[in-house]
Amino acid sequence: MNKTKSIHLFIPNLDGGGAEKVILNLAQGFVRQGMAVAVVAAQAEGAFLQDIPDGVELVDLEASSPVFVTKTLALKRHLQRTRPNYLLSTLDILGSAVLARNLAQVPTQVLMVVQTHLSQQFKDRHGPLMTRLKWFGVGQMYGRADAIAAASQGVATDLASHTPIASQGIEVIHNPVVTYNFYEKVIQPVNHPWFAPDQPPVILGVGRLVKQKDFATLVQAFAQVRQQRPARLVILGTGDKREPHIKPRLQAMIQELGIADDVDLPGFVSNPYAYMARAHVFALSSIYEGFGNVVAEALAAGTPVVSTDCESGPAEILDYGSYGILVPVKDAAALARGILDTLAQPTNPERSKQRGADFSIDKVCEDYLNILNRL
Repeated sequence: MNKTKSIHLFIPNLDGGGAEKVILNLAQGFVRQGMAVAVVAAQAEGAFLQDIPDGVELVDLEASSPVFVTKTLALKRHLQRTRPNYLLSTLDILGSAVLARNLAQVPTQVLMVVQTHLSQQFKDRHGPLMTRLKWFGVGQMYGRADAIAAASQGVATDLASHTPIASQGIEVIHNPVVTYNFYEKVIQPVNHPWFAPDQPPVILGVGRLVKQKDFATLVQAFAQVRQQRPARLVILGTGDKREPHIKPRLQAMIQELGIADDVDLPGFVSNPYAYMARAHVFALSSIYEGFGNVVAEALAAGTPVVSTDCESGPAEILDYGSYGILVPVKDAAALARGILDTLAQPTNPERSKQRGADFSIDKVCEDYLNILNRL
């Protein structure tokens, strides 16, 4: 691709979630491809604000309430001023990127990237009427984009089944999670006494403390594991201001189950990969995902994985059980059995690492560039 090409990556903010991490990884990859890259945030705030890659411009649209209106108008002005060749947008349910491009009347080509299973997200957050309205908006706005990519086949199928968008018009591109310094981070020390060599095995969970991640089922499963053998549970991640009740409920459950001495919630850590590499089992308990970045990261770190067979992504990453154990959603007993079986017979770490390499930045950026080159 011509080095003069420019691509701007549009995202609501830089909170410490998987989609935000994907945007920063893509930005880094596009810079290495010789493109002029900017991360355009509706509000430049969040845990990843200090992680903007070298060579990437950060643009703060300073959106305020009502956010959809102000960010769309600010993005329109930004596009009129900068006129990038491409605008890649994610976590943009209402299609601000498409609307802003049309209002700006610029030739910028818009690539909409769907990072989550929208049916499950709408069910989780909205009633029937709002869900119908959201799907209508998605169909109208995404259908006007120049290209659409989905983080998993399940996400693509969900999108096509609820909108007029044809399935063949949706490209499936898995997320880039193996960064250029991933393996350097894997071998860094972990400042936590439970990860010392002479300690009981650690089961690790990573993710925001929200309903979607269903850490309550993981805590219940761990309590059953703990009845069978010594073990510890560490969950890395912060709460969400939209769901402030989740963390207190988890803490209360941990106390009620009598496992407080063996469970730790350290919060957000900048390098979860070192924790993954030292954990005996990585467990994902989500009700739904778009892809499941942490599953791919755990594989790349060589860690055995037990995951819910949720919509959608984890089964695709694990090749439907070939690289880890899949269990039903919200089934603490099945999750406990999967963890116990994995502790007794771990997967081959080298085979897991080989699978994890499929989700490298270079490989995924090549897939995106193939789309952009066709536009």
